[in-house]
Parts: sequence; structure tokens; C-alpha cells
Amino acid sequence: MIQIIPAIDLIEGKCVRLTQGDFQRKKVYGDPLEMAKQFEDHGIDRLHLVDLDGTREKRVINHRVLEQIASRTSLVIDAGGGLRTDEDVHVVFESGAHMVTGGSIAVKDRPTFMGWLKQYGPERIILGADFKAGKISVSGWHEKTSLDLMEFIADYSEHGIKKAICTDIEKDGMLEGPSMDTYTRIKQEQQSLFLMASGGISNMKDIELLEEAGIDGVIVGKAIYENKISLKTVESYILKNS
Repeated sequence: MIQIIPAIDLIEGKCVRLTQGDFQRKKVYGDPLEMAKQFEDHGIDRLHLVDLDGTREKRVINHRVLEQIASRTSLVIDAGGGLRTDEDVHVVFESGAHMVTGGSIAVKDRPTFMGWLKQYGPERIILGADFKAGKISVSGWHEKTSLDLMEFIADYSEHGIKKAICTDIEKDGMLEGPSMDTYTRIKQEQQSLFLMASGGISNMKDIELLEEAGIDGVIVGKAIYENKISLKTVESYILKNS
């Protein structure tokens, strides 16, 4: 069964969604703790938490919200956004995250990222591979690189990464369906990688197609918040497949 992982993105302590990572195209959905409790109440056990203030400030900002969710739910949380230093990672783990996702740091400061992998192990360190037109983007998606997506993932897989979240920036928040060809190709080339697809999910059919392609997890954001996928539907899917 594919793992359905809702996303909570944070700005100023509130749950928001952006479109294609654009801070000018922001919609606020309210209290993140209440949202997390709703997820838990519907049988969901995972959460992808992104500190969008952190991505802009290049340091962890919303760790108090993480602490609240971690202490008041039993969700297994991976946290990302703003992780640049060993201290950032320490704070996030101390605040209750089970895993951290490193994207920009994996591009800009490989030794530090590899140090986290060595210190905490591949079950707790996730590679964030955000891409646009096949090339990796960093710094909250505002900075393009010349790094090829497939080569980037293959390189880190060779160096011990076992989990990756891969986001198509052009699809994110658009509700137009995921980049099936890209995710299928990654999974075919990196069969032992726990691959989580992100961006464009619009309905349960999208999730079922990813599952058929062998993708391990799917990050779902706007489709849940806009009720394109109801939490009751997610709950039914989990019960049916458990």
C-alpha cells in the first residue's frame, strides 16, 4: 500500500498552501495543530511539516508548532524548511520530529548533509529533491541549479540515502495530476529507494496510479484542504488496505 502523507506548510505559525512555491499566491487554512488532529482522527499516521518561514530565513523558525503537534498527536513527523546547521537539526529533533528533510543543504553544503546522514542514519534523514523541467531547485524553489534530477538522486542513493521526497514545482498546488513518468523512471532506476512523490495530486485516482507504479509514498496538500480528497475517503482507503 502506498503511504498517504498529508502536508502542513507553515507561515507565521499558520497552516497555509502556496501555488508553485509562490509566497504571493498564499491561502491560509487555519490552525496546524487542529489540522494535524483531524488527520490523526481519520487514521493517518504520517505528516510532512514544512517551515516556509524557515526556507526564507535560512534557519528553523516554527519549531514551537512542531513541538505542539508532536506532543499532542502520535503522528510520525518529517520536518523540513530552513535546515542549514547541526543546531537546526538538533532543535527539530528535540521538538519531536522523527525525520528531517534536507533539500537546499544537500545541494549547497554536501559535507554537512552527509554528516547528518552519518550521525542520525538513513531512516531519519530524507533527501529533498525539488525539480523544475528536470533540474533541481533550491532555497524555497527560488533558485535554479544545473543539477540533473536523476543524477542528483542516483548520487545520493549511492552514498547511503534510502528515502527521498521528490516534488515537481510546476505541478505543486495546481491540482493537475502528478508527474507520473518522472516518478516511474526514478523508481525503476532506484528500486530500493523509499520514494515519496509530491506535487499535483488532485484525486484518489492519482494516488492509485502512483501506487500501481510502485511509488512508496505520496505527499498530499491542496487536494485535502480544498476537499478534492476528503479525509473520510483517505480513512476508507487506509482501512481497506490495512
